[in-house]
Amino acid sequence: MNVVLIVPTGIGAELGGHAGDANPVCKVFASIADKVITHPNVVNASDINEMPDNVLYVEGSQLDRFLRGECCLRQPLQNKILVVVNAPVRSDTINAVSAARVTIGVNAEIIELNLPLRMVARFEDDKATGDIYGWQELVRQVSPLEYDALAIHTPIEVSRDVALDYYRRGGVNPWGGVEALASKLVATALNKPTAHAPLESTSSDDAELYNIMTEVVDPRIAPEAISYCYLHCVLKGLNRAPRPSSSGLSVNDIDAMVSPAGCFGPPHRACLEANIPVIMVIENKNVCSEKQNPRFIYVANYWEAAGVLACMRAGVQRDVIRRPITYTTFTPVRA
Repeated sequence: MNVVLIVPTGIGAELGGHAGDANPVCKVFASIADKVITHPNVVNASDINEMPDNVLYVEGSQLDRFLRGECCLRQPLQNKILVVVNAPVRSDTINAVSAARVTIGVNAEIIELNLPLRMVARFEDDKATGDIYGWQELVRQVSPLEYDALAIHTPIEVSRDVALDYYRRGGVNPWGGVEALASKLVATALNKPTAHAPLESTSSDDAELYNIMTEVVDPRIAPEAISYCYLHCVLKGLNRAPRPSSSGLSVNDIDAMVSPAGCFGPPHRACLEANIPVIMVIENKNVCSEKQNPRFIYVANYWEAAGVLACMRAGVQRDVIRRPITYTTFTPVRA
């Protein structure tokens, strides 16, 4: 049984909309399914990533292509990871890669970009998005090199007031939207697994913002508060991230997709076209307001979603394990 788990980035989902706070959901589903195919936003928690071994870490646009049947996914034994940074490379980046080498065993190399990558976060219709400058030059620089997966470790410009408000009051993660856009642009151009990890760029001169992480924050933001470099989650995810391929795991192997209710995008559309059951979780509220679709399965929470998946795996019609239930007597149909 293979399950796709998505929590779209930048929509302020109660679970999975902050800093890897959908890791527990992913772990539960991974205990039910043979494979869980998910995207970085679900499990990236700065210096933490708790994805189990049977989870496939797939960048969002490549996940969309996979669900449309445009490519398959083939998981390697290991990827060679290229880590690109704006010059000059910082010691914390080097230490993060070294730490991943000695704990995960990653094969990674760091290079400086000839032209800095600039990412500016902003909001549009209450959703996180942003603008990216210099990504084409990044693609041109790394295209001739030999590697299997790309980690981008660069700063994201966020308004000081927006950052303070998020850390103290929560809401939509302002960094996630522009990260997803940058990863999509680069991954589409290179056709390789790609993920972005933000580089801390707050000046120590701004004491209030610089020391915000010493305060007690929302538990869903806490992984950021206890992290130093934010890169480790991406290195773990990319180490064995599946590569787009002409053969391997295909959309025909997918048995269900789970998503927050209220949102609708390319993955949902692709699942409808492929007749893949879509389970929508009502409790995972977000800023989207899509009306209910009669072709989707709506559940109250992720506990119930896990129960639906367990029934599917067991070959049990889910309605028959609920009470009260009205049993009907089947009338034979004559030929």
